[in-house]
Amino acid sequence: MNLSLNYYFAVVQRVLGILLMIFSTSMLVPMIMGLAYGDGEADAFAIGFVITLLTGLIAWLPVRHVRRELKIRDGFLVVVLFWLVLSLFGAVPLYLADRPDIGVTDAVFEAVSGLTTTGATVLVGLDTLPHAVLFWRQLLHWMGGMGIIVLAVAVLPMLGVGGMQLYRAETPGPVKDSKLTPRIRETAKALWYLYLSLTGVCALVFWIAGMSVFDSVSHAFSAIATGGFSNHDLSLGHHDDAVIELAAIIAMIIGSISFGMHFAVWRSANPLTYWRDSETRTFLLMVVGATLLATVVLLIAGTYVSLPNAAIKAMFQVVSIGTTTGFTTTDYSLWPSFLPMFLLLGSFVGGCAGSTTGGMKVVRFILLAKQGSREISRLVHPNAEIPIKMGGKVIPDRVIQAVWGFFAVYITVFVAMFLILLATGLNELTAFSAVAASINNLGPGLGEVSSNMAGLPGLAKWVLCMAMLLGRLEIFTLLVILTPAFWRR
Repeated sequence: MNLSLNYYFAVVQRVLGILLMIFSTSMLVPMIMGLAYGDGEADAFAIGFVITLLTGLIAWLPVRHVRRELKIRDGFLVVVLFWLVLSLFGAVPLYLADRPDIGVTDAVFEAVSGLTTTGATVLVGLDTLPHAVLFWRQLLHWMGGMGIIVLAVAVLPMLGVGGMQLYRAETPGPVKDSKLTPRIRETAKALWYLYLSLTGVCALVFWIAGMSVFDSVSHAFSAIATGGFSNHDLSLGHHDDAVIELAAIIAMIIGSISFGMHFAVWRSANPLTYWRDSETRTFLLMVVGATLLATVVLLIAGTYVSLPNAAIKAMFQVVSIGTTTGFTTTDYSLWPSFLPMFLLLGSFVGGCAGSTTGGMKVVRFILLAKQGSREISRLVHPNAEIPIKMGGKVIPDRVIQAVWGFFAVYITVFVAMFLILLATGLNELTAFSAVAASINNLGPGLGEVSSNMAGLPGLAKWVLCMAMLLGRLEIFTLLVILTPAFWRR
């Protein structure tokens, strides 16, 4: 039994070791940045690289000859372990750096926030931090945005393990069985080529709009990944430029639409494909509707006098908060009436399934609404067979049940974490918005966490780290390994 169990874990250990070694090479980029700009902290990333590489090597060497196809259970375990381990090792250079001078809790929080594309930060004085540290935060966003596991899937077939199990466990959204191309390796490569191309175009647009090369690349990483980290305490408000804000709006919307949809549009060369997709169409209509509402409220309250100014500020924050990116151009928590809470609640919806956003995803809310409508119809016609359709296709009841289950667990986990944060002494608004901003991978909250989360108690930060991981892995991927059935042979 022990031999069988050891053999079972050996393949997981092998993949984890390989992925950790791959991840270690990413630390060389901020190390080079530190040397190029000469503002320090290159040593922290050099040490972090060595520690991460050696750990991966030590994990891989004893089991390097193990060959076994990954099962679905293996995929879940690898994904969860890798995100947990990755967060810890991503925090190493942040902890070792002299600037910022932070402890283990804050270093792990920042790394988890970066990788999960949450964008919540415990750092202040961003404008004065070394370029190496700033770029590392943005690079964590970019790698976490599409999911570093999907990147690894592109090379896993060469390493003797299957990839589809990892892809299913990692990819956001309720329906994960569809592939863009016949082979999973080609699917992963197609996604990353697309991701890389969009990031490059975004960086170029930011640069043309007036950002420095460093800022344009950094914010392109954050915008396409719908992350929200910035190199400035004032976020994009630092630039105070309407053109940059419009460019960021477009980038955030692109990151919020399914990359499978982007691939389909590219392959068909027909932009109307976006509008024909019910989820994408619903998402865009929600953005337009929320922007109109916010603009009217801001004008009536006198927050902004001119219509163009009110419209651009409203659209930016609606898109940023609704797509769970978290960029800011103004402190939206000070906006009048119900707008701050309205925007925060919008983050529960998030973007489209298969995008880099957080939240529950638009498709789930569409299915919940359709199921609610069906139940009302059944009250009138109890014996009627009423199928639920999306895009002209009947959705199996198994998918509807899964969506309801996800919704129930999401709310249950949210309430539990909300109560824990209240127990740490936080007020209701701060605790509610902190959990919402973390589990939805949003970033900025309301109350005491509207600008950063540096002042939260240590316990609250660890709880929010778990919330960010749960949100990034869509609850079930992480919770499933905690069930006895998962470990039963």
